[in-house]
Amino acid sequence: MNIQRVKMILSRIVLIGICLWLCVASPFAQAPEKRLLAADDVYRLQEITDPQVSPEGRWIAYTVTGMDREADKLRSAVWMVDWEGAQNLQVTFGPDTDTTPRWSPDGKYLAFLSARPAEGKAQIWLLDRRGGEARRLTSVKGDISDYEWSPDGKRLALVMRDGDDDPGEAQDSKAKAPKPIVIERYFFKRDVDGYLTASSRDHLYLFDVESKKLEALTGEKNFDESDPAWSPDGAQLAFISNHAEDPDRTGTRDIFIIEARAGAVPRKLLTVYSPDRQRLVWSPDGRTLAFIQGFEPKYYAYSQERLAVVPAAGGEPRVLTAALDRGVTQAEFTLDGSALTFLVEDDQRTYLAKVAVGGGNVERVNESGAVLSEISSGGGHTAVTAATDTSATEIYALENGKLRKLTVHNDALLAELRLGAVEDMSFRSKDGTEIHGMMVKPPSYEEGKTYPTLLWIHGGPNMQDDHALTFGLYPLQLERQFFAAHGYVVLAINYRGGSGRGAEFTKSIFADWGNKEVADLLAGVDDAVRKGVADPDRLGLGGWSYGGILTNYTIATDPRFKAAVSGAGSSNQISMYGGDEYVLQYDNELGPPWRNPEAWVNVSYAFFHADRIHTPTLFMGGEKDFNVPIIGGEQMYQALRTLGVPTQLVVYPGQYHLLTRPSYIHDRLGRYLAWFDAYVKTPKK
Repeated sequence: MNIQRVKMILSRIVLIGICLWLCVASPFAQAPEKRLLAADDVYRLQEITDPQVSPEGRWIAYTVTGMDREADKLRSAVWMVDWEGAQNLQVTFGPDTDTTPRWSPDGKYLAFLSARPAEGKAQIWLLDRRGGEARRLTSVKGDISDYEWSPDGKRLALVMRDGDDDPGEAQDSKAKAPKPIVIERYFFKRDVDGYLTASSRDHLYLFDVESKKLEALTGEKNFDESDPAWSPDGAQLAFISNHAEDPDRTGTRDIFIIEARAGAVPRKLLTVYSPDRQRLVWSPDGRTLAFIQGFEPKYYAYSQERLAVVPAAGGEPRVLTAALDRGVTQAEFTLDGSALTFLVEDDQRTYLAKVAVGGGNVERVNESGAVLSEISSGGGHTAVTAATDTSATEIYALENGKLRKLTVHNDALLAELRLGAVEDMSFRSKDGTEIHGMMVKPPSYEEGKTYPTLLWIHGGPNMQDDHALTFGLYPLQLERQFFAAHGYVVLAINYRGGSGRGAEFTKSIFADWGNKEVADLLAGVDDAVRKGVADPDRLGLGGWSYGGILTNYTIATDPRFKAAVSGAGSSNQISMYGGDEYVLQYDNELGPPWRNPEAWVNVSYAFFHADRIHTPTLFMGGEKDFNVPIIGGEQMYQALRTLGVPTQLVVYPGQYHLLTRPSYIHDRLGRYLAWFDAYVKTPKK
């Protein structure tokens, strides 16, 4: 090879090296620029829930729910990830929904619930960890809603509805019409479940894994039973029920213990109040039972659960978190039984804490600012689901107070996106009360500019906006980021009546709806205007459920907003009595309308003062919603239409309180944005 040829080759090598260096070092040769969140991205989002650590601690099973755009359905599957995070496997592939994974005590099997089309109602299926296809374990006639393995793995406790006389079902395959629905209960309707009759009760059953024999453990037709928890020796089950003459009216959920055999008589341990979030946990030695204790029934909508323990043999309960003044959930005993761990909802975050069974100070366990949502322990390992402002809910290992990420289901999508910055807010309401919230800024935010601003209101009211990018059926953080991607500043105000700030904070709106909450919301808007962020001439607001109700209250109070979206809301609260599922709250908080009509008119002021509303408002809701029935939106739509205020009503066919059809969830995002763009971004003169 001649000298000239060698020089030419060397020069090319140097040139290639320079080009490679420029690609790595030059700011002009970076990865593709990130894009903004779009409505179509909802089809790629995945919700991660229900972590279950295997008995030896090596694997975590969990549920992944995503959208099947072609079938226009939500689909759930069971996945597993190993403790190192090196292996992540989808283990079920049912055509619809596989949920509720539970390990057998020896770790050899993984059970799950599935309502596969050929089976109709939910049945328990079993996966052998040594390999093979899932096989159906149960073939029961009723609908299984929950189940728990016995400590020896030989039996299952099932929570199941009989199914003999489901409301509205045809008597047989040849019947031309469904049977009439006969109702005699005080609490007679519930969202998704529909009308509740005598056949709508859940009962406990024992299922023998080997023989497939099913035996009723409880069965009093006037009572519900739920939340079964096996004693460590497998001889007894603790569960929740209420044996009052009319259990629907008491607001209590009593704890019973029963021998784990057919024909046994339950023993009432104590009466507690805990709305819908009870979790019974036995100590490792079987002597103590931990449970959640709420406020008295009149504070049905504002409960803040405290952790308590009681001797399983009977005795006085002890509250372990009385001094904490924060709501707690998901308690677990430590391996040695000396302490309990649990989640604490605290001022826009949720963390793991620990307290000794004998009492004492509550200690914080995890160090990060992530929002934890679920926890599971096994084999000396603890896994949690957690999220932040910029990372969606995933599975994490919790080690020495630190989180180690195990799954990445949403990371690829989030890596493509530019999200808006989320900043904490703190300000004083009209009466001086300190209120907290968050402000989401557009990804292209520039200091010194004012922006069209949306007040996006959480529901409940007993919940909070937090620093978690969640993708479930109530995706407030996702919606806020969606608006921010389209140029809006978004405010999330944790108004009074919500959780995370203590008992008095959440109870402060008792029987006084639409007063302090509206003052807090308006103070948040004033704060954003005062800081030079929100354009006072380009303001909008909206929300779903109680967020929709508060939207109605706010636009009837303050005319400054250029547009509103009221989702699944109501204003003529008198018409909700007997129309929704909150009769227990109404009777205990306001009293029946005929006894206290003035109170009912006061909390219905948005409807009775609809002539004060001049804000163009979009009303939305599910056709089959029994939580806040669509008539609540229909009445307000009719009022504004009569008054000549620009308005529109969107009813989603076949949907309940929370939308589940992917195309409707996508459609709703588009309608939100179009409404605000039309009236807020460029206000009409």
